[in-house]
Amino acid sequence: MPNFDPIIEKITDYVQSFEAKENSLLEAKTCFFDSLACSFLALKYDQVQKFCSIEYIKNSTGSSRVIGTDIKSNPVEAAFLNGALIRWLDFNDTWLAKEWGHPSDNLAAILSMYDYLKVERNKNFSFKDLLNLMVIAHEVQGCLAIENSLNEVGVDHVAFVKVASAAIASKMLGQGPQKMNSTISNSFIDGQSLRTYRHFPNTGTRKSWAAGDASARGIKQAFISEVSEEIYPSALSAKTWGFNDVIMKKDSLKLQRELDSYVMDNILYKVNFPAEFHAQTAAEAAINLKKSNKFKIEDIEQVEILTQEPGVRIISKKGPLKNYADRDHCIEYIVAWCLINGSLNSDSYSDVSSKDPQIESLRNCTVTKEDKNYTKSYYDLNDRAIGNKVSVKLKNGIIFHEEVKYPLGHKQRREESKPFLKEKFKIAMEKFGIDTEYLMKVYESNNLDDVDISNILDRIYK
Repeated sequence: MPNFDPIIEKITDYVQSFEAKENSLLEAKTCFFDSLACSFLALKYDQVQKFCSIEYIKNSTGSSRVIGTDIKSNPVEAAFLNGALIRWLDFNDTWLAKEWGHPSDNLAAILSMYDYLKVERNKNFSFKDLLNLMVIAHEVQGCLAIENSLNEVGVDHVAFVKVASAAIASKMLGQGPQKMNSTISNSFIDGQSLRTYRHFPNTGTRKSWAAGDASARGIKQAFISEVSEEIYPSALSAKTWGFNDVIMKKDSLKLQRELDSYVMDNILYKVNFPAEFHAQTAAEAAINLKKSNKFKIEDIEQVEILTQEPGVRIISKKGPLKNYADRDHCIEYIVAWCLINGSLNSDSYSDVSSKDPQIESLRNCTVTKEDKNYTKSYYDLNDRAIGNKVSVKLKNGIIFHEEVKYPLGHKQRREESKPFLKEKFKIAMEKFGIDTEYLMKVYESNNLDDVDISNILDRIYK
């Protein structure tokens, strides 16, 4: 039997055997509840409800449940909807490197496979098991992202979600190393999402369901591997036709570090602002300026944003912003809104909110530039700052500055973040009418052995 590409085998070896330490499992628990919070907050949106009413999914049968609904479907379609819910508001955890992404997207695969395997194959997993799977999925997706920039070749980061979800689904199915190698290789071969839907003039809501689609496709590859004898050992390295030549433009995929729990241990949470993560510190800086200085919007001559190189490349936009998805990925819009209102929430990007003429006035006088020091610290694996500096120059010559290097939710501000994350979860549950007493006990406890995962999950489905 031929050997698979080394990276595929490294991923398989890691997924097959890794057991996370207690501190990483506890971080995964926070991430788990935060992902649920994001899902429930998303359910109030009409477009989300439309996705949940897709006929061929809603009318299908199966044992895999969809968060906050009474839908039961097969694990592939359930993962699609669960992933869309987790990701919809761009409010779930984040990972930034040469590629970026949201590793909690993979929870969609874990939850959907859990239900399926419990009902259809009488296979049970503990809460610790699920948290360990989250650590593994975070690590696979996040470590692939460290040195491999998909965005530079026009491919969306959800390609790495598909790989991680495929590996996790394979593990949950109990596949051995050879089958898992096959599953992972197939997920690399599988067609990759283009970033078309993330950029003007095509920005659209697909960015909110693309990760759910990727997670679902990863599960599908795992099921195919169960019955298929096909293997593709050089899925990455094959000349002309492999992932490296086709997707990476002849640059070889790399694993920068050994797989462990680095990503979960350093994950970034979105605590207070539902905005693309490169803009989190810009939003905080703008709000601080608004609160600490007395100036009128009409007195502003210029706004300057100093940011990291990815912040310029990804979310600095000129011209019209046609929808929610365009606005929550525009640093100039975000800063303008915060300077005007001193706050930022999901309603800030609505069609109604965007009609405020002051927003366009500020966008037109805003200059966004890269600060090379911010870029350097952004890529430093021992720092991973996401700095922004916002300066407001008034027509009378007075200038106000505000700099924020680490967003709330960064490891550097983890303790400061905890009460806000807890409140985010509690509010999301209460808004949906869910009794939070038991869930909050689990949230606050450090004892994972006494938790029955069924008692959690039965509360989050109708």
